[in-house]
Amino acid sequence: MRVVTSLLFIVLATAPGRAAPGPSEPPAAEAAGMAATPAASAPAGAFGGEAVRIPSRDTTLTAALFRPDGAGPFPAVVALHGCGGLAKESLDPRYRDWAKALNDRGFVVLFPDSFGSRGLGSQCRVRARSVTPERERTADADAARRWLQAQSYVRADRISLLGWSNGGSSVLWAVRPQSRTERSSPDFRSAVAFYPGCARLVPRAWSARVPTLVLIGGADDWTPAAACEQMVAGARGRSALTAIEVYPGAYHDFDAPDRPVRLHTGLTFSADGSGRAHSGTNPAARADAFQRAPAWLAR
Repeated sequence: MRVVTSLLFIVLATAPGRAAPGPSEPPAAEAAGMAATPAASAPAGAFGGEAVRIPSRDTTLTAALFRPDGAGPFPAVVALHGCGGLAKESLDPRYRDWAKALNDRGFVVLFPDSFGSRGLGSQCRVRARSVTPERERTADADAARRWLQAQSYVRADRISLLGWSNGGSSVLWAVRPQSRTERSSPDFRSAVAFYPGCARLVPRAWSARVPTLVLIGGADDWTPAAACEQMVAGARGRSALTAIEVYPGAYHDFDAPDRPVRLHTGLTFSADGSGRAHSGTNPAARADAFQRAPAWLAR
């Protein structure tokens, strides 16, 4: 993985959104803290990647760019963080692991920060969110795709979408046929959503316009698997290829490295509305996901 430090100053972007209690999207790094405090603008070279600025619908996004060695052109992945955002001194270990794994497979990886770019910190305890998966985060994903398509080292027709939790929910909103508003450039090639919140999409008869894979834990009590299974089953026959893998016994954040399972309390959202949910590493699910997701993104 080639890591470049840029002199660009960057701003950060988007957050999860849901107005009423229900399955929530946990933080990208929940254990790192979930206070909804304002985020400072990230310094150049933030998160260990190359800092870039991307114009989006209502702001200029800060993003962290990770490139494989070589001149390319390479396929690329737009990677969407969870409700914890990216406003940290260094990228969460889960995201670093994914950046390296995808770089090693020849992908450029771009992490737009939807919250920090708008002066927001973690949104995991925020009920009335100003940045939502269906609005700002979908726009941010498209802006990141268009930015990548303008880079000489990226294959414009091979850009895929990846997201975790609130970012996973954003993936599902972004790949709906109704979300394709600009047709002058190639669309996303494929998409992978880790433990997204699916409950709001079931009554909307969700479908995808690009091949989409959902990876979720069978024991997830933050964003439960049952709603996602119902959503994917309902899309069959009227959608691009969709698939779901449910990992028995796995909780939210199962792909995070070395994170003991713990109970979180006082959450804004949880599966049963109590504000209590578990998260933590599941080694078997993590190992499978690190094989399954890159293979899907390479379709």
